[in-house]
Amino acid sequence: MTTRVLLSELPGYGKLQALADGVKAASIEQFFTAQPNRASDFTLAAAGLGLDYSKHLVTPPVLAQLLDLVKPSGLDTDIQSLFGGEPINNTEGRPALHTLLRASSDQGLPDEFNQVRAARATMQRWAGRLNSGEQKGYSGATITDVVNIGIGGSDLGPRLVTEALKPFQGNISCHYVANVDPADLQDTLLELDPESTLFIVCSKSFRTEETLTNSLAARAWLLNAGASEADLDKHFIAVTSNLGAAADFGIPAGNCLPMWDWVGGRYSVWSAIGLSCAIAIGWDRFEEFLAGAEAMDTHFRSSPPATNMPLIMGLLEVWYGNFLQAGNHVVLPYDHGLRRLPDFLQQLTMESNGKGVSLDGRALPYTTGPVLWGSAGTIGQHSFHQLLHQGTLLCPADFVLPLRTHTGMGEQHRRLVANCLAQSRTLMVGRSPEAARTALLGRGLGGDEASRLAPHLAMPGNRPNSVITMDSVNPGSLGALLALYEHRTFCSARLWGINPFDQWGVELGKEIGTDILGRLSGQTSAGAMDPSTERLMRAWRNAQS
Repeated sequence: MTTRVLLSELPGYGKLQALADGVKAASIEQFFTAQPNRASDFTLAAAGLGLDYSKHLVTPPVLAQLLDLVKPSGLDTDIQSLFGGEPINNTEGRPALHTLLRASSDQGLPDEFNQVRAARATMQRWAGRLNSGEQKGYSGATITDVVNIGIGGSDLGPRLVTEALKPFQGNISCHYVANVDPADLQDTLLELDPESTLFIVCSKSFRTEETLTNSLAARAWLLNAGASEADLDKHFIAVTSNLGAAADFGIPAGNCLPMWDWVGGRYSVWSAIGLSCAIAIGWDRFEEFLAGAEAMDTHFRSSPPATNMPLIMGLLEVWYGNFLQAGNHVVLPYDHGLRRLPDFLQQLTMESNGKGVSLDGRALPYTTGPVLWGSAGTIGQHSFHQLLHQGTLLCPADFVLPLRTHTGMGEQHRRLVANCLAQSRTLMVGRSPEAARTALLGRGLGGDEASRLAPHLAMPGNRPNSVITMDSVNPGSLGALLALYEHRTFCSARLWGINPFDQWGVELGKEIGTDILGRLSGQTSAGAMDPSTERLMRAWRNAQS
């Protein structure tokens, strides 16, 4: 392939470095004085979401220079290539067609879209059977509970969507098992009845170790309860490409939904991997979820850079990571239903952009994907917000704020919103040593004591953050939110010159894990492990005796 220009080779890179030196000593609060319209000028709207990025260490010259990276980096062309089905996943020679999964037309890819439509029809049929009570278990009992067994993208996305959209849940309760630790499956099954439980096994190969181990245990649970092997098709659905392995397990082809190699796991909640979501909220609501994502796709594909919400967020990520040395990013959803959003985004961003070489295999001379972390709403205020306000790390933050609640508890929601806006403002304005001393004097302390304690009460402020708003958490707004972060991740990746759609870094650990499992199972293996691993394996063997 043609050698791609790296971020550090772009004409604007040096200019941004110079601008960064000036911005480090600037005051975000004073930016509002210099720009009377900053709050509106630095706010965008798209697909039912709002992005206020006015509280950032970004001046108009910085923003203009960041936007000037887009064309020479090739990002504008990459966006069209993504939607056009070109093999943008260059290391595996594949397109990345997750946007087609939520499209309402074929986007010039009729063969793939026909496959998507067929899968949707099957999903709709299963969601209807379960929600209508038509699906029966081996004893004739109506299925009331669904357990999704998967890991990574086959778990994090569906789990987030189901929990976030709980107010829209129908007749079926959906549960999720991912950890190969037996306690995960055991704790889930303790509250369920085998006669009325259905499992969805999500594994492209039907060989994913954690998923297959849990699925075999679920199978044994059913058989031990009185089901026969001939009854397993009443209790198991698979989302897989390996129909033979599914059949050997006891899941016939008619109970299998497809997975395609042109959709990565962390981008797959829009596919049959989202079947548990469609069951939980019903097909009509699931279609609203897809439509919300498609609305963000349309915005991303057609909006110019200056008003393109995912692109602006990607530019900000590059700005902080490469010019202001922020190696992390915190996401703070102020909604209990979105409490798993940081978990989902960890995989999306760090598995996508945790790369150290360019598209053509060159070692990169700059940092790429930051560590993403976070927690829900006020929970974080009583744990890690101390570090955000007074720590030495620069932690750019995203506050995610629904403006309405489904609970009907308006006073509590008013307090939640006040907390969110207060944290966003406090990160920006901080508290000077002088203001800290005055506050301490107001508490009745003497002058000397107030002076002594003032540095401990002071907060530097100038901590950058965005506020992402939506009317409420509903299927459409959630779809738009997840698509927003998908596209932001793509923009950052292409500015860094990396491929966000492969994940070769997870493979070696799996290979070594298979070797160690064999050794723990008593199989002989050529070669010795390192002394530490050998010692730890002996400790495990000794604990079993």
